[in-house]
Amino acid sequence: MNKKGFTLIELLVVIAIIGLLSTLAVVALSSAREKARDSKRLSDLKQIQTALELYYTDENAYPIVAAATTLGDDATADCLDGGGITGACATLPTYMGLVPADPQTGTTDYIYAVEDGTTYTISAELEGTVGALDDCITMTPSGIINATCAP
Repeated sequence: MNKKGFTLIELLVVIAIIGLLSTLAVVALSSAREKARDSKRLSDLKQIQTALELYYTDENAYPIVAAATTLGDDATADCLDGGGITGACATLPTYMGLVPADPQTGTTDYIYAVEDGTTYTISAELEGTVGALDDCITMTPSGIINATCAP
């Protein structure tokens, strides 16, 4: 009797290998998503910096806010126009019609603060490492630097 087919052991080995490969794929995909969100954060900060520099060129000061403001907040900081950082664009010119928010909603935010109109800081938090930048970062008119995370 010569029966053809797979043994139980062979089937279990194949299932174990498929399980291992799928686990590795999920871990790699998670890492890729983290890197993509960090790249988006850096891109967003550079776009905001460009819009702020255009504002500064026209107004000779950066937009003044009463307290540190969460950028991308629909109600208060969704637009950068001639009136500063506002909830909706109403004053010409419009420098940034939709100020971006952090790509991972509910975890971290872009926090904008300005002292006297001559300089600003935008704080953000990375999930991983991008070049020499890791963890908490701060953007100023001169660029992006590593910073100490707020407690």
